[in-house]
Amino acid sequence: MIGGGKMAEALLGGLVDRGWAAAAELHVVEPVAERRALLQTRHPSMSIGTEPVAETDALIAVKPDVVAAVLGGLAAARVTRVLSIAAGVRTEVIEQQLPAGTAVVRCMPNTPALVGKGAAAIAKGAAAGPDDLDWAAGIMGAVGTVELVDESDLDAVTGLSGSGPAYLFHLAEALTAAGIAEGLAPEVADALTRQTLLGAATLLSESGEDPAVLRSNVTSPGGTTAAGLAVFAEADLIALVGKVVQAATQRSRELGS
Repeated sequence: MIGGGKMAEALLGGLVDRGWAAAAELHVVEPVAERRALLQTRHPSMSIGTEPVAETDALIAVKPDVVAAVLGGLAAARVTRVLSIAAGVRTEVIEQQLPAGTAVVRCMPNTPALVGKGAAAIAKGAAAGPDDLDWAAGIMGAVGTVELVDESDLDAVTGLSGSGPAYLFHLAEALTAAGIAEGLAPEVADALTRQTLLGAATLLSESGEDPAVLRSNVTSPGGTTAAGLAVFAEADLIALVGKVVQAATQRSRELGS
């Protein structure tokens, strides 16, 4: 694991908890001494250092602007294959800095992976085969669900699920503020918002119903929900969300160009 930040630690914990690997089989490369010490305290049987291990699989979990700096070390270590969760860094950019034929898989995860509820998409590079995709899916599946897409689709994945949690958090802010404005105590509005979003998301996930059906099920003609949804319709919420995802997708394309 190249990088020992929060997402990397979530993946490490998921891999161990799911039995994908024993902690002693994993090695973390982390340049910041304070972070290394914290990881060692939390994961005492895990190998943690400043250099990659030779001839092993590697997962790049650093910020995009750091990727170029770590690829030389991975090439020198003759890594066998690479999974990258660095946003916007194309597989061909990684492949160019590694020995010819090194399998590279790129992934766009999202922050709910921190609680084992992530939504990730993976795409293969030029030399990656089915076994490499299975390997990458096994890693990301330890902290959520995984979809296989073409690399050209990863910008849209970024706009939808990569950035999507922030959209929901923003909705949570708005719902809480609205509840307070209508007279609810802040702690009550906060608690009701959190549980409403959790319950609705769980129902959506577990019921298998189309979102439109679930919406219709709780919308009585002339009722309170219908009154609220009418305001969304007047503001053209669907078009607004489309613009939000489109803007995030376009920015992802720009960052990767």
